[in-house]
Amino acid sequence: MMPDPVNNLWVLIAALLVFTMTIAVGFLEVGELGADRWRSLLKTTIMTCAALALMAMLGFDLAFAPTVWNGFIGDPLYLQPFLGGSSASAPGVLTGVWWSTNPNNTFGYYLGSASAPLALSTGTYFLFETAFAAVTFALVGVVMVQKMRMRAIALFAIPYFLFIWTLPAAWIWNPSGWLARLGMVDFAGGLVVHAAAGAAGFAIVLQIWREERARGLRESAPILMKVDSTWLTLSILLLWVGWFGFNPGSVLAFNSETTVVVLTTFLAAAVSFLSLMICRFVQTREDPGYLYSANGVLMGLIVITPLAGFVSPLSAVILGALCGPIFVLAERAFSRPKWFADPIGLFPGHFVGGLFGLLMIGVFAQSAFATASGYASLPNGLLFGGGTAALHQIGLEAFGAIAVLAIVFLISFASIWMIAKVIGGITRDPSRDAESDPPA
Repeated sequence: MMPDPVNNLWVLIAALLVFTMTIAVGFLEVGELGADRWRSLLKTTIMTCAALALMAMLGFDLAFAPTVWNGFIGDPLYLQPFLGGSSASAPGVLTGVWWSTNPNNTFGYYLGSASAPLALSTGTYFLFETAFAAVTFALVGVVMVQKMRMRAIALFAIPYFLFIWTLPAAWIWNPSGWLARLGMVDFAGGLVVHAAAGAAGFAIVLQIWREERARGLRESAPILMKVDSTWLTLSILLLWVGWFGFNPGSVLAFNSETTVVVLTTFLAAAVSFLSLMICRFVQTREDPGYLYSANGVLMGLIVITPLAGFVSPLSAVILGALCGPIFVLAERAFSRPKWFADPIGLFPGHFVGGLFGLLMIGVFAQSAFATASGYASLPNGLLFGGGTAALHQIGLEAFGAIAVLAIVFLISFASIWMIAKVIGGITRDPSRDAESDPPA
């Protein structure tokens, strides 16, 4: 089978949009914190380049090659390192398509519809998924800003792109993964991206707190907010435009469903903005301010991500309306502990929002939209007559979330603990660390 030129062009454009989101997260940090601009931008550049190199070296195979060990991990020998090395006959590079986008593959698993093959080349699929890996690490990185040494961030990228990100992708997004074979779905990454980023971030703030407590602190050192409206506006604009590739691109084809996903994504974001602004005004009786407007847009984008290809525009509006009270409650809950700092809202936004959206698949999904996105086996949700099949789907999504969050946290904490042992701690200490001053 030859690559489909329209689908490949669309997914390449979507990949480019998603790549911009990683740097946009750096802009978001600058827009909310207002300081250490060089640190945020250097950090996100490291993450982008490390993602490309490490995913090409081995991570892409571990995540997306036909799985081994009963669907646990992709076959590391499917391609040679760096996408076939110097071979001119590597699968889907010069000729043919990536195995999981070909309905005629010999492995028995396939993404999309056999009647309308995706037919993506290896290079196209690699760039798209690597962009997702990069932006997921950028989300983890929001708890690192102003706290973590740059060398620790660079070292953590190695286990992150080889194991921490690749395992959830292999389990859910690889059609031969063990959770995918059970029937679990996650359209564009409510769990694989957002909630898993929260689990990895929790492991990092735990290690940061261990080091801060060892230095005699009774509470984690606070990170002050200093909103810069220009940088914050730029970051939200780039992230919202990037989500045009993030969610609609996850259809992996240019068809009518792609436009539906654009609508569900943008409507959820807009209504979430209104919902959070109203909730915040009711809560404080004051102007919510620009920071909450940004969080409102982001919360809607996060919540709709895992089910954007499974629901109607009306369902997206309802989900967006729920985002306001969910964010307010989650922010209040995560502001109570004083042993970690989360200035950008990884936990109330990405962690809670990603999990909520994931569980809502079994409530709001409609099989007609899911089939158009390539998920013909997904049943209707509870609101659309799914009955026991919908309840089973909710249970399956919850089970998968527990499995993914547990493995991500454990590997992340083991990795960051070992890095701390090797380099003498991951946290910045102004009295000893030259990184405290910006470079000349």
